[in-house]
Amino acid sequence: MLAYIVRRVINAIITLLVVTAVTFGIFFAIPKATGSDPALLYIGKQSDPAAIEGIRQKMGFDDPIYVQYGKFLKGLVAGRDYANGPDVTHCPAPCFGYSFATDQEVTPLLLEDIPVTLSLALGAAVLWLVMGISFGVISALRRGTFIDRAAMTTALAGVSLPVYFTGLLSTAIFVYWLGWLPQGQYVPFLENPADWFVNLILPWVTLAFLFAATYARLTRANMLETLGEDYVRTARAKGLTERVVIGKHALRSGLTPIVTVFGLDLGALLGGAVLTETVFNLRGLGYQALQAIRQNDLPIILGVTLIAAFFIVFANLIVDLVYGWIDPRVRLA
Repeated sequence: MLAYIVRRVINAIITLLVVTAVTFGIFFAIPKATGSDPALLYIGKQSDPAAIEGIRQKMGFDDPIYVQYGKFLKGLVAGRDYANGPDVTHCPAPCFGYSFATDQEVTPLLLEDIPVTLSLALGAAVLWLVMGISFGVISALRRGTFIDRAAMTTALAGVSLPVYFTGLLSTAIFVYWLGWLPQGQYVPFLENPADWFVNLILPWVTLAFLFAATYARLTRANMLETLGEDYVRTARAKGLTERVVIGKHALRSGLTPIVTVFGLDLGALLGGAVLTETVFNLRGLGYQALQAIRQNDLPIILGVTLIAAFFIVFANLIVDLVYGWIDPRVRLA
């Protein structure tokens, strides 16, 4: 098991290095090759040429791209100094640089947004797992009945309707018409847990509705396949109760593919749920990335992209380790 864990960790590190290289190349190497000058984005086209040159030297935009990438990696691990003569600015690790729009350090900006995205993603994940698996199991056990058709119709609606539609519709109904919930705003958990919970109910349900639909259909298909296996029939023939047969044998095997999908979905959401955060005005990583795109703020876009990649790779690593624990045959792969 230890050798399996080491292999997976090494693969995850290599994947992150590849992602950083590709992402850095897209945001800095390609614009430089096409004649675009990041210094102009940072300080503005109307600035004094001497000021533009000073920024170019301080931020290292005049270095070869491989030197810029090396300094970027060093900044992520050990911090980085930006120097222009006697003017030296230290950016502590992990350093993503400075915002082109506000000249603020990117890392603190993103750290402020992570709790919002983390709260949204984890809360929605719990809901969509419970809802999706429950509806999927019930539909599989009641195949062909009205309950099955109603659950799958609801799941089809959840997959088909975009978040910005269900989000705005639910806000109009539960906030403005019925007045059951407050207008969305993020309240830190440590500041007021009750307000934190109440203000996130609607975003959680809206986001979970989309994912729960997919999980319900996937769980139903896996359960129907598993219920026809020989070992399930054997368990029933041995006189085990239906609850034990479903919970201990069928459900455990049927949920194995769910683990993979859940790891990838949760990892992607931790990088920012752009539409949900925008609809409910939650200033998380997704909202920050959208604002940065509008302002051509490359360091923030780069930071959000790499954070999202880290969460996806980390979630995939956890899934691989869980697989190795559940099924020892995976360790030999």
